[in-house]
Amino acid sequence: MDINQILLQAFAPVIASYWWLFVLLIVIGFLKTPFMKGVIGEALVNLAAALFLDKNIYRLFKNVTLPTEDGTTQVDHVIVSPYGIFVIETKNLKGWIFGSAQQKMWTQQIYKHKNQFQNPLHQNYKHTQTLQSALEIEPSKLFSLVVFVGDSEFKTPMPENVVFAGGYIRFIKSKQQRLLTESEIADACRKIQAGRLKPSIKTHAEHVRHVKRIVEQKQQQPENACPKCGKPMILRTAKTGDNQGNQFWGCSAYPRCRTVKAV
Repeated sequence: MDINQILLQAFAPVIASYWWLFVLLIVIGFLKTPFMKGVIGEALVNLAAALFLDKNIYRLFKNVTLPTEDGTTQVDHVIVSPYGIFVIETKNLKGWIFGSAQQKMWTQQIYKHKNQFQNPLHQNYKHTQTLQSALEIEPSKLFSLVVFVGDSEFKTPMPENVVFAGGYIRFIKSKQQRLLTESEIADACRKIQAGRLKPSIKTHAEHVRHVKRIVEQKQQQPENACPKCGKPMILRTAKTGDNQGNQFWGCSAYPRCRTVKAV
């Protein structure tokens, strides 16, 4: 009898009695993967929309993958309403969250462990710009919204459009000025449905590969890259206004990108 047979006979009773525990551990491990965290976070946002937003007023589109010049961009949720179009980025994170609207990277802290992640407002900026171009609509009619789900806590002041799951419905309902006509709403819904890539495992996998390429490219960007679009920042001199004569860093993609930084 070899060692493998001895081990099999020794552990067979344990496996037979506690097989369900092994299955449970595998399921728990799977639920903690980044993919499943994203799925769960998006499901919570979908559930809140279904429970608290009138379907006749607010049209919800989930996992909208749109083609771009350099690949694809994936929007977690788009809500079309008479009061504007809400472009939603979902983050399922726990721990303390540090960041501001201007910072390129935010920080997640769990006890003594710190992890940096891309500013979700900057991430959602590309989503909003792509959707605006696809819908041919004024920027003032789109609202960028970042929703955190999970056991997280903001440790720095956040803009009003960065909220927890309980606050995103309040943010949407706080917009009461009618911005879109019924025909504009129908046109926007039609363009989203026609312009999005068909939701599938293949579409998601291709988008993941595209995101990985972007991350690799950003890691190679110079320190003076634009925090929003990644283009080089150029040293400029203000010609008018209170800061006339003062130098500042301006994005080389101006006027498409109007990001500026102090020298």
